[in-house]
Amino acid sequence: MSAITASTTSTSTKPHVVSLGEPKHISAEYLAEFTKDFNFSFVPAAGRQEAIKLLPSFIEQNGPVDAFIIRMGTLDYEPFDQELLGPLVPHCRIIASASAGYNEFDVDWMTSQGIWFTNTVDGVAEATADMAMFLILAVLRNTTVAEKCARSGKWRGVPGLVPARDPTGLTLGIVGMGAIGKVEDSLLSSGVLIRANVTSSIQYLARKAKVFNLKIVYYNRNRLPVDVEAQYDATYCASLHELLSKADIVSLSCPLNAHTTGLMGRAEFAAMKDGSFLVNTARGAIIDEPSLIEALESGKVARAGLDVFPEEPNINPYFLESDKVIIQPHLGGLTDVAFQKAERECFENIKALWWNGKPNSPVVNLNSPPRGEK
Repeated sequence: MSAITASTTSTSTKPHVVSLGEPKHISAEYLAEFTKDFNFSFVPAAGRQEAIKLLPSFIEQNGPVDAFIIRMGTLDYEPFDQELLGPLVPHCRIIASASAGYNEFDVDWMTSQGIWFTNTVDGVAEATADMAMFLILAVLRNTTVAEKCARSGKWRGVPGLVPARDPTGLTLGIVGMGAIGKVEDSLLSSGVLIRANVTSSIQYLARKAKVFNLKIVYYNRNRLPVDVEAQYDATYCASLHELLSKADIVSLSCPLNAHTTGLMGRAEFAAMKDGSFLVNTARGAIIDEPSLIEALESGKVARAGLDVFPEEPNINPYFLESDKVIIQPHLGGLTDVAFQKAERECFENIKALWWNGKPNSPVVNLNSPPRGEK
């Protein structure tokens, strides 16, 4: 695909949609249909400094940007703040991210500029649930130690490999289990209501967990409707500590924000069952790492499966060396199908804003007044 020369919004009725880097997973057929109503182009920047340099000149040459797409694989561009995105102001109406998490985005600044910001609700959901299920089975089967034994010629020659823990009859506690489109209210420093879209990955996980005969309990700031609970045979816990006391395996699926940073600390690990298991496919900073290490060393947590870390791509040396930890390099949502779905979701959010006046998955509802106002 080559960059399409964009007409400015002052000379064309078509909105100008720009992607940071070339979309590689959206189909040519979809783009052809999309460009009947929108002008589309991309900024060929490979990293943050190149983007900061190229974006102003791109806008000078091609005209204002009405909608901006940020694809998956954003580490080289982070953070997404005023320094990087400032040239989009004041014309840009929406910034659409293909990622589910958004802690690397300055949502406060975008909201102050009247820019809609959207994340992906379903794009990476099932792939992330697959990773969570993989890690659940891995911690139960002690796969790190098993693979080391097989590679070193020891076969099953280490105590604890046989018998492995079976998922049947165990209780999986999901932290952050919400409905598709379910929202939890919190407040930005600007006083604007933020709506944290809880992805459907948690329901995908609940559905997959049932296949392995796991019982499901969940904790969420808002309880799900009774019919949804029944659909997944899920039992609500009124507090996080209640869930931790009941679960044999705890899976973290909540977004990272001011409420969830350090959510799993010393008191939370103390509330868990002795010898329980922990899986995190959400964000690394949800866990207080020193507290987790203490719990692993004491045996309070038997094993942990981690796909995310606070200082990515850097990983605490303990997790690299410990046989009690199964680690992955934040691969949860990075599958070919997830990339396709996530990129398409960005385009669909933009279309929804122009056609319906509101995107499909806004992180902040710009149509809602700040709390205290009517």
